Amino acid sequence: MKMTLISAALLASSTAFAGDYKIDETHSVATFLISHLGFAKLPGRFNEMAGTYRHADDFSTVELSVTVNAASVDTNHGKRDEHLAGPDFFDSRQYPEITFVSTNYAGDAAGGVLSGDLTMMGVTKTVAFDVVVEGEGDDPWGNYRQGLTASTTLDRTEYGMNYGVPGIPAEFDVVVYIEGVRQ
Repeated sequence: MKMTLISAALLASSTAFAGDYKIDETHSVATFLISHLGFAKLPGRFNEMAGTYRHADDFSTVELSVTVNAASVDTNHGKRDEHLAGPDFFDSRQYPEITFVSTNYAGDAAGGVLSGDLTMMGVTKTVAFDVVVEGEGDDPWGNYRQGLTASTTLDRTEYGMNYGVPGIPAEFDVVVYIEGVRQ
């Protein structure tokens, strides 16, 4: 009986989570960078992103779920943003959300590779993000915060976004900056 309790305690501690985090929407952003006609790089961002994550104390397990409002696309040019939110690109009326739900993490507390299901325009693909843990600690308001940066390259044609190819390349870079507040 004593051995069973010790085994149960060890098992529980090996899967203990460091805490549940809510993504601080005012300090987090999903960004992208794509070539424009081969002349220059064009950055953009999504202004509305929400989600949660948690990880084991030793980062052997990471669970993350993020939702991005596709209509919140922002490239600092109103007409272009309307076009990007429209049917040629993100089709935000028909597909208002872009989601990512993690399925696996290979790494440690410094960083690693977070894989999961990215759903955009009704298409779900497995995507791997390179993740770096930027820092963590107490903030001045009594909260515990943690910063993560996740990056990958996507092929937009895999999601049915074929407008302008090859002048506007199929591949584009994505970087997501997350600041989580432990709950």
